Amino acid sequence: MSVFNGIEINARVKEDAAAVEALRGLPTSVIGDVMGGRLIGTTALRLVNRSSASTCGNAFTVRVRAGDNLLIHKALGLLEPGDVLVVDGEGDVSRALVGEIMMTMARVRGAVSFVMDGAIRDVDAFEEHRFPCWARGVSLRGPYKEGPGSINVPVIIGGMLVQPGDVIVGDPDGIVAVPAALAREVANKAREKVGQEQETIAAIRAGTYSAAWVEATLSQKGA
Repeated sequence: MSVFNGIEINARVKEDAAAVEALRGLPTSVIGDVMGGRLIGTTALRLVNRSSASTCGNAFTVRVRAGDNLLIHKALGLLEPGDVLVVDGEGDVSRALVGEIMMTMARVRGAVSFVMDGAIRDVDAFEEHRFPCWARGVSLRGPYKEGPGSINVPVIIGGMLVQPGDVIVGDPDGIVAVPAALAREVANKAREKVGQEQETIAAIRAGTYSAAWVEATLSQKGA
């Protein structure tokens, strides 16, 4: 770890490729449900790409001051194939933290997507290059480059805690972060729930679905 003048740079967390593969292709909504409490996942972050997009990779985290991207530039040079760059920009949307140039640098390094709790710009470039990006907003205004900031630290993104090395899964519904140690367990539960949901949909189409649980629940609540 290197800490100086409000700038903190930590070594990257060792990735677990098997954890990423276990979760690849699973819906974020289902992953969030099986992780419990229906409180899992981001809020207020939206997929920038107009066409459907998804991502699955290891979280490389950055925390910056609102409107300042100095530490993001440093992080770009540390990215490795399969990384998802996850940036806590304090939810500020007054200035873009990244745009086409930084997206291009990340793509060349092998990163697979951006998750920004802040604003971006050059939206058309993200669409053109089919580089998935989730952000809180869009702004044409450029950022400061003064610091401070931190690399590979716990961050809060759209109300969700992300630890360095977490498996990030994203789709048009949002983003979830899964600790690598729990990835296989979560994946197994998610696949089971996907199967259950497919059975429910099939029953609805066949006219055999029963919604008796609705009346039972209302009755329990005294309705």
